[in-house]
Amino acid sequence: MKIRGEISLPGDKSISHRAALFSAIRPAESVFENFSGNEDCRSTLSCLRQLGIEHKIVGSTLYLYGKKLSQWQQPGRPLYAGNSGTTTRLLAGLLVHLPFTSTITGDASLSQRPMGRIIDPLTAMGGRITATEGHLPMTFHPTGSLRGIRYPLPVASAQIKSAVLLAGLFADGFTEVIETKISRDHTERMLGLSVREEEGQRIVSVPGGYEVPDISMTIPGDISSAAFFIAAALTLPDSDLTLKNVSLNPTRTAYLEILKKMGASLEIEETQARPEPMGNIRVKSSDLQNVEIPAEMIPNLIDEIPILAVIGTRAVGHFAISHARELRVKESDRIKVMVENLRRTGLHVDEFDDGFAFCGPHHPGNAAISTHGDHRIAMAFTIANMICGGNLEIDDPSCAAVSFPAFYTTLEKITR
Repeated sequence: MKIRGEISLPGDKSISHRAALFSAIRPAESVFENFSGNEDCRSTLSCLRQLGIEHKIVGSTLYLYGKKLSQWQQPGRPLYAGNSGTTTRLLAGLLVHLPFTSTITGDASLSQRPMGRIIDPLTAMGGRITATEGHLPMTFHPTGSLRGIRYPLPVASAQIKSAVLLAGLFADGFTEVIETKISRDHTERMLGLSVREEEGQRIVSVPGGYEVPDISMTIPGDISSAAFFIAAALTLPDSDLTLKNVSLNPTRTAYLEILKKMGASLEIEETQARPEPMGNIRVKSSDLQNVEIPAEMIPNLIDEIPILAVIGTRAVGHFAISHARELRVKESDRIKVMVENLRRTGLHVDEFDDGFAFCGPHHPGNAAISTHGDHRIAMAFTIANMICGGNLEIDDPSCAAVSFPAFYTTLEKITR
């Protein structure tokens, strides 16, 4: 079995969420080609429609008709975010300003994820939010004007940063978010916000009353989705794959940087620099060596860790992930789930509070894989199953649709 050919991928999920949410507060039509059609992004559009923001989708092009925030409508029922933490946390930065009560809910997995991390700064700005022990459902109550704050991020999180900055758009005075570890910068890029460096810290600021520009664009292909196909092409012999127009945002390319250090054959050609960098990536089969993964790269590698671990099982040497406790509060406890499944394949894995470690290379034995309903676990072990020749039985492969509905059909197109 080998991977060969050329593919284009659905629009980047993080950029697609933001395209819809940012344009919803701009009173005009916005157009986004290659908008992601996954379940999470559909949750964002569904919530916006309940708030009076209409849209239409033609092929993979989204036409969205924004309104001033003061013209948003009170929903007749709770807003349902499904499995999408991005929908929930970013939308919270806008719901906190509305002159009516609104509630946001989610599925069982999302309802277990921590929301106190956005409730705290939004409350400090003057918002009134109630929740059940820091979890969904989360209800936003009318309040007076919010005030801008200077907020040091307690963890590297683009979702918390974006929620505070969105709230800052409509707050009195300036809002500043301070990062000691850089997280994804799509929000500040797309909105054109001020960014400066001070004493080793990165500060993103927005004045109250800031007007959202027209950010209509072609959305780059999702680099997190590309990661799975890159893994297959690297580890299956005689493979040669080109991925077209993939996001090359520098806060998203840590995965590619680590793979290069491991000896991966990657040719990268940038085709666009603004507003979001994108380009073509050519991948060929490679002999790989596990390398040390610096702690500062973890925040911008967090979604790719499951598939990187799969690659690590085929590489020579010690593979270790640390400083990644954030994995425990994703769609599943990804540290626990990866360790559990890798051990089932016969691999000795050490588990830590903030990561795990093992030695490669390893050829999996027959094993039943439990995805725990997590899309990235399902896709990672689908690639592992290809690499080992079909020894693995995956319990819920369909959950991949959360982020990539066409994952399996795309994989079939390039498998020889």
